[in-house]
Amino acid sequence: MIANEQLRSIDILTPEKILSDYRLACESRQVSLLGRRDVMGGRAKFGIFGDGKELAQLAVAHAFNRGDFRSGYYRDQTFVAALGELRWTEFFAQLYAHTDLAADPNTAGRSMNGHYATRWLDEQGLWRNQTEMFNSVCDIAPTAGQIPRSLGLAYASKLFRNNPALGELTNFSHDGNEVIFGTIGDASTSQGMFWETMNAAGVLQVPLLMSVWDDGYGISVPVEYQTTKGSISKALAGFQRDADDKGFEIFTVKGWDYVALLETYQQAAHICREEHVPVLVHVQELTQPQGHSTSGSHERYKSKERLAWEVAHDCNRMFRQWILENGYATNDDLDTIENEAKQTAKQARLEAWNAFQESMKADLNEAVDLLQQAARHHAKSADLMAIREELRKTFSPLRRDAVTAVRKALRVLRTDTSAGRQKLHAWLERTNAENADRFSSHLYSQSPESPMLVKGVPAQFTDDSPVLDGYLLMQRYFDNLFARDPRVVALGEDVGLIGDVNQGFAGLQEKYGEVRITDTGIRETTIIGQGIGLAMRGLRPIVEIQYFDYIYYALATLTDDLATLQYRTKGGQKAPLIVRTRGHRLEGIWHSGSPMGTMLGSLRGMHVLVPRNMTQAAGFYNTLIKGDDPALLIESLNGYRLKEKLPDNLTEFCVPLGVPDILRSGSDVTVVTYGSMCRIVMEAAGQLAQMGISVEVIDAQTLLPFDVHHLILDSIKKTNRVVFADEDVPGGASAYMMQQVVEQQNAYRYLDSPPRTMSAKAHRPPYGSDGDYFSKPNVDDVIEMVYALMSEAEPSRFPAI
Repeated sequence: MIANEQLRSIDILTPEKILSDYRLACESRQVSLLGRRDVMGGRAKFGIFGDGKELAQLAVAHAFNRGDFRSGYYRDQTFVAALGELRWTEFFAQLYAHTDLAADPNTAGRSMNGHYATRWLDEQGLWRNQTEMFNSVCDIAPTAGQIPRSLGLAYASKLFRNNPALGELTNFSHDGNEVIFGTIGDASTSQGMFWETMNAAGVLQVPLLMSVWDDGYGISVPVEYQTTKGSISKALAGFQRDADDKGFEIFTVKGWDYVALLETYQQAAHICREEHVPVLVHVQELTQPQGHSTSGSHERYKSKERLAWEVAHDCNRMFRQWILENGYATNDDLDTIENEAKQTAKQARLEAWNAFQESMKADLNEAVDLLQQAARHHAKSADLMAIREELRKTFSPLRRDAVTAVRKALRVLRTDTSAGRQKLHAWLERTNAENADRFSSHLYSQSPESPMLVKGVPAQFTDDSPVLDGYLLMQRYFDNLFARDPRVVALGEDVGLIGDVNQGFAGLQEKYGEVRITDTGIRETTIIGQGIGLAMRGLRPIVEIQYFDYIYYALATLTDDLATLQYRTKGGQKAPLIVRTRGHRLEGIWHSGSPMGTMLGSLRGMHVLVPRNMTQAAGFYNTLIKGDDPALLIESLNGYRLKEKLPDNLTEFCVPLGVPDILRSGSDVTVVTYGSMCRIVMEAAGQLAQMGISVEVIDAQTLLPFDVHHLILDSIKKTNRVVFADEDVPGGASAYMMQQVVEQQNAYRYLDSPPRTMSAKAHRPPYGSDGDYFSKPNVDDVIEMVYALMSEAEPSRFPAI
C-alpha cells in the first residue's frame, strides 16, 4: 500500500461547498429512504439504493471533469446527482418505470432504478459533443458487467492522445485527457470480469480510476468469504507500480473521512489524467443503512454489533460531526439543512408520482368511457359494466390494466358489429402502437446512419480482375479500409505482429502502426469490452474473437451490455462495434464453429452476419462501417485458401443486410442455408440435377436481420417445398429460419410437403474428418433429404433409395 499524500491545495473546502455537499448527502439519503418505502408500499417493483455511499461519491464527483466518463454501478445516485446529471424527480420516475423520456431521460423507464445514462445522441440518433458532458454509460445490473467496457473507454483516451490522425474528432476527446471513473461494489470484485479488466488496464496503462465501494458484504456474504486477505487492495498489491515496473497506483481511504476522500480523489484523478496510469481507490468502512435492497432486511445476516457499528460510522453522521467540530455550521444550521432535504425529497417524490399517474390518465379515462358507451343498451351490458367497474376501481392503475380491460370487452363483443366495439378496437390499435414505442422500440438504430438504410452496391468484376486466395482478398480489403478511415482500429489475439492467424491483417501493423492494429492478451471478455468502449467514443473498432467457439467467454458482455445498449437507453447511446470471428465447418468439440442458435437467442440488438466467402464479408464490412449498429460477422474458416475474384470496387460495394442471395435457381425444392454450408448444398444440388431434381439454393447471408423482403417466400411459392440446412444443433438456427419463413412469412400456405430442417447432431463434433462427416450435414445428407421429399410427392418417378 502507499500512503495517501496531502494535496497542496484544498481550495474546494470552502464553507459554502462543504454545506452544499452536506445538503446533497442528506437529500440523497432521504430519496433512498423514500424509495424503499415506495417499494414496500407497492408503488414500485424493486429498489436498490446508494445510501451509505454518499460521502465517497461526493468526493469522486469533485474530481470529475466535463468529457470524463462514469462506467458504474447502480448505487451511484449521489455521484450522478453531484454532477448535476440527476434530478430527484428523475430518480423517482425511474423507480416508478415512467416511460416518458422527459421524466426519465436515462432509460425511459426501461431499467430498474439506479441506472443512469447521458444522452450522447440527439433526437435523430446522431452524436452530440461528448467533451461538453459529464458522461455516464448506461448502467447494467449484472455484477461487474460494467467493468469490461471501462477498459475500452480508457483505452480510447490513450488512442486519442497517441494517434495524431484522430485530432479532428474534437467532439469525442481533447487530446486524451479524459479519465474513466469505474465504480463497483466490493463483493463484485470477485468476478472474473473485474480481474481480467484490471490486469489489462495495467498492461495497457490507461486512465482508468476504479473505485471499490466496500461495505463489508455481498448481500449476506461477508468479505472474508469473497476476497483473499479480506481486502481487494491487499489482494491487488502486486499490481502496485514501482520504480522498475509499470502498474497501478493503489489508494485506501475510509468512506466516512470527508477530507481524506477529497484529497485521495484529487490525487488519483491527477495521476490518471496526466500520466495515463490506472488507479485503484479502495473505499473502506462504508455502510448500507437499509441493507442490500428491498428484497430483504440486513438484520437477517448482520450481528447486533455490526449493526451498531454501522450506525456509529454512517458517513452522513460522521460528516455532520466533522462539520460541527470544525465550526463550519451550528446544530441549528444542520438541522435546517436536514429538514429542508426531507422536504425536497418528499416534493420530488410527489411530483414524480403525480406525473407518472397523469401520463396514463387520458388513456385510462378514455377506456372507461368507451366501455360505458359499449355497454349502453347492449345485451351484455352487465358483463361490460363489470369490466368497466373493475378498471375504474383499480388502485394505482397501470397501462396494462386499461389494455386488459379493453381486450376482455372485445372478447365479450366478438360477435358484435356495433360502433362501441369499433371504437374499442380503434383505441386498442392506437395504444398498442404507442406502447410498442414505449416498450419495444430502438432495439436497433433508428438514425439516418442505420446500416439497414445502406443500399446494396453490387461487386463489379472485369476479365482483368485478379483471382486471389480469400485471405489475400481480406488483406487488400483491410488495407484499403485503414487507409481511408482513421477512426478504424483492430485488436485481438495475434491480430498485430503476425496479421491474425489466417493472415487477413498480414503486414498491416507494420504499415499503420501498433496504435491502430494491436495484439491483445488471451482475454475475450475484455477484448469485447475494449471494443465497446472505443465504439462509444466515436471510433470504429473491429475486434477479433479468434475462433467462433471462444465467443462464450465474452457472451455475457455481448448480451448484457452491447446488445441492449440502444434499447435500454431508448436510443440515447450507441456503440457501433464490429466483432469479427471465424467459424463454420470447424472440427472438434471446442472448435465446431457452429453455435449460431446461441447467438440468435442472445444477441438481439446486434446484427449477425454469415457470409459464405471473403468477397461477401468485405461487402458486409463496407455496409457496417457506413452504419451505426453493432454486429457479429462470422467468416468461413475454410474459405481463406479458396480462390475468389477481387472486386474492382472493393472499397465501394456493399452487401445489404437482410437480403438473401439466390445461388442457384430451381423449381422443385428450395434449400435455405448460409456460410460454409453453401458449398455443400451447391455440390448436392449439382448431383440432384443429374437425378432430375431442380433445387433452388438460397444463401440467407444474414440471420439478424433475416430476409426482410420475403425473397424466400417467393421461392417457396414456386417450388412448394423447403429445407432449412445448417450445421448448428437441432432446434438451433435451422429451426429459427423455419420459424421466420413458415410462421412469420406464412409460407405454410404454399407448401405441398412438410418443411424440413437439417442440422448437426445434438452433440458437438468430435475431432477429425470422420467426426465431421458423421456429426454435421454433408453432401450425402442433403441429397437424400431433398430426394426423400420428391420421392414422397412422386414415388413412381423417384423411388425410395
